[in-house]
Amino acid sequence: MTVVGLTGSLGTGKSTVAGLFKELGAYVVDWDELARQVVCPHRKAWQRIVDCFGEGVLNEDLTINRQKLADIVFSDPAKLAELNRIVHPEVSQEDQRITQEIKALAPDALIIKDIPLLHEAACPISVDKTIVVAAREATQLTRLEAGGMTREDALKRIRSQIPLEEKIKSADFVIDNEGSLEETRRQVEKLYGQLIRGKRQSRHTRGEG
Repeated sequence: MTVVGLTGSLGTGKSTVAGLFKELGAYVVDWDELARQVVCPHRKAWQRIVDCFGEGVLNEDLTINRQKLADIVFSDPAKLAELNRIVHPEVSQEDQRITQEIKALAPDALIIKDIPLLHEAACPISVDKTIVVAAREATQLTRLEAGGMTREDALKRIRSQIPLEEKIKSADFVIDNEGSLEETRRQVEKLYGQLIRGKRQSRHTRGEG
C-alpha cells in the first residue's frame, strides 16, 4: 500500500486532481468530506465547536453554519488554530479507519489522501509521498470568486495557510494546474504511472535475497 498526501492551497484545484487519480484507479480519501461528517449534530467535534464558539454558529436544524464559523476563524488565527485542534484529530481517526478498510480490501492499493491542510494540520499525518497542486494566486482568486466567494474572504483564507511556495519546496511532486483540464490530466497520468511503477519496484526489492 502506498499513501500519498495531496495538498495545495485554496483554489489550486486539488479536488479536480484527486478526481483524475480516482478515474485512473487510485483510492481517494477526501478530508473535506470527512470534516463535514465529524461535525454533524451531536457528534464529539460538533459539541466542542458549540462549546467553544457558541450556539450562534448553528443553523436552525443544528448543523454548523460554515459561513458564520468561517467569518469568526478566518479573522482570528488563534480561533482558527482552536477549530483545527477540534476537528483534525477526529478527521484523522476516520481517515485511519478508512485506510485500514482499504488495506484489508486491496493490500497493494494506491491511496490518494486529499488533505487541504496537510502542512497545517493540528495532528500528525503519515504519508509516503506528497503532491502539491499549484496555481498562481490570481488564478486561485478568479476560481474562488467564480464559485461565489468574495475576493476579501478568498484572500483571508489563502493567507491563513502556509504559503504555496513553501509547500512546493517540501513536495515530492508538483502538478501545475494553471492550464487546461487535459494538460492537468496528462500530468496526473504520468505521475500515476510513476507511483505504480514505484510500488512494483518496492515489492521486487522486498522480495530480493
